Amino acid sequence: MPSSAPQSAATVDGDVYVTPRYLAGSPGYGDAGFAPVKHWPHHHLDEGPHQLVVTSPDHRIRIGWAGDDYDLWTISAAPDAVSGPQWTAIVNQNTPPELVAALTTALARDWADGQDRFLAAPSAYWADSVAPLVAAGWQRTGAEVGTVELAAPDGNAGVYINRSRRDLPDGTELWAGPPSWGTRAEITFSPRTPSHIIAATAEAFTDTTPVARWQQGLDRQLGALAQLTPVVPPRPPVPTPRDLRPRIGVRPPVAVGSVPRWSTATAPSAALPARGAVRR
Repeated sequence: MPSSAPQSAATVDGDVYVTPRYLAGSPGYGDAGFAPVKHWPHHHLDEGPHQLVVTSPDHRIRIGWAGDDYDLWTISAAPDAVSGPQWTAIVNQNTPPELVAALTTALARDWADGQDRFLAAPSAYWADSVAPLVAAGWQRTGAEVGTVELAAPDGNAGVYINRSRRDLPDGTELWAGPPSWGTRAEITFSPRTPSHIIAATAEAFTDTTPVARWQQGLDRQLGALAQLTPVVPPRPPVPTPRDLRPRIGVRPPVAVGSVPRWSTATAPSAALPARGAVRR
């Protein structure tokens, strides 16, 4: 995913930029995740687990927002409007919505092209779903038999893939942050999720563009692991008199004329102009 320059300070909702973005946590709202599908129908619900459900115009893709639940997002795709989902992605409350935006962008693009790629069968090769991570230098780590795990170079993000173990959670999970209720971000895909959908989401983890957050609302553990840069750079300090003293103390000598100090003579004055003859 190509990175872009941060927004100007006047339009940024935050006072610090967070790098890497997968450690930014959730700001408490999902605007970035919904932006790619803002033109799709929105359904505000009074009952049920989701406060808001955004659907594709044919209702085959559904994006549910729980608002105050641990599993904040439920995203699914089905062959038709009344069928059960063919695959589902669950996103928890700590996940930056900028990562969700990569997933919803892929879905909006797939739906618009009319080829139903969002229902494609996953690749037989696990590497296809995490190719952007491998390209970014993520390394395989020790894993249970029948599973694959990769970790980011900083060790603060990773991916888990269950290939054949029935006694372990199914599917693919992208994660970031320390393993705690308030810090671990998780995006979990069910086994039949198309590989290119997972890859598009994984690529967002490698995007080097920082995201803005209010430092007061950022979890301390995440803030300690991430690089924080002020949105508005601090002004240079005002110089103190002590700082200015060396500049004032050295002055060039002032020229005082060419008469030797030991001489008592005075320098001749400039010649007066000649006076004209006086008529009598």
